[in-house]
Amino acid sequence: MSLKNLFGFMSLDVAIDLGTANTLISVKDKGVVINEPSVVAIDKNTRETLAIGVSAKDMIGRTPKDKEAIRPLRDGVIADFELTIRMIDYFIKKINKNPFIRPRVLVAVPAGITPVEKKAVVDTIESAGASKVYLISEPMAAAVGVGIDVASSSGNMIVDIGGGTTEIAVVSLSGTVAASSLKVAGDNMNEAIMDHLKKNFRLIIGENTAEEIKKEIGTAIKIDNSEDIEEIEVKGRSAYNPSPMFHRVSSNDIKEALEEPVKLMIEAIKKTFEKVPPELSADIHSRGIIMTGGGSLLKGLHTRISEEVNLMVNVAEKPEYCVVNGTAKVLQDIEKYKNLLLPTQN
Repeated sequence: MSLKNLFGFMSLDVAIDLGTANTLISVKDKGVVINEPSVVAIDKNTRETLAIGVSAKDMIGRTPKDKEAIRPLRDGVIADFELTIRMIDYFIKKINKNPFIRPRVLVAVPAGITPVEKKAVVDTIESAGASKVYLISEPMAAAVGVGIDVASSSGNMIVDIGGGTTEIAVVSLSGTVAASSLKVAGDNMNEAIMDHLKKNFRLIIGENTAEEIKKEIGTAIKIDNSEDIEEIEVKGRSAYNPSPMFHRVSSNDIKEALEEPVKLMIEAIKKTFEKVPPELSADIHSRGIIMTGGGSLLKGLHTRISEEVNLMVNVAEKPEYCVVNGTAKVLQDIEKYKNLLLPTQN
């Protein structure tokens, strides 16, 4: 084997969508190899790691007093440095069995990330074994992921709804013309459902149950035809006493629960569009908005946004993978896309 082939064999390029709800990792020539919840379960007394990812998420709301399932990222950024290192180290070791290989890593981060938060991401990924760390904003990565020519002079508007943040950006000429990073997204929808059921039905549920309800019957638009209204039986605990409680909940109940986060997202989209120069506004009027991220799968959300902002809205194919796929594409040709990278030092 030649030295060139040897070094090629020994290299590993890793693209990470480090999300509040889920972490997705793509490896060159293999595609997405990790898609797991960003959750770490620990022993509260010893801080020993008990589980990470899928098995840790299953423990949320079910742990005894001496154990805890923690989301180490909040609002799209690192909230617990130590546990994030453990989580990333665990995921990278699942895909890289050779301790002598230190991968190059490109991480997608919120557009509104601060210098301190950027440093935390870089330090975390380096501590997990990376040889080099690059950063890219999530909406720019999403734009690349859906196939937009970001170097073009045309304007394109991306709305990426993740677990912790909604990222809104207008991209043109490899740059961001206007952007907003809203700390309202999928997790806030789950919390809104929990609050609504407690307030209106005196029913207490956990976040995993709220997420299941959102996925099954969640909607952003009111359903007038009674035949189209969906209902499910929700199991939880009574707010009055420790007794188990059951209640049938309809899609219109969940629409009402989600009204505030949906309104905040729409308002942020309108405000971002107001910052766009007239020439690019015309492009967006003709091209519409592209929605990415798992939160864009909420039923009726794209229709609601289209009606209220008076623009065509399209949901990308497999929207939850757009950011990680775009990140992987940029990492494959880092020189071509170098203008898209965020500075990692002040």
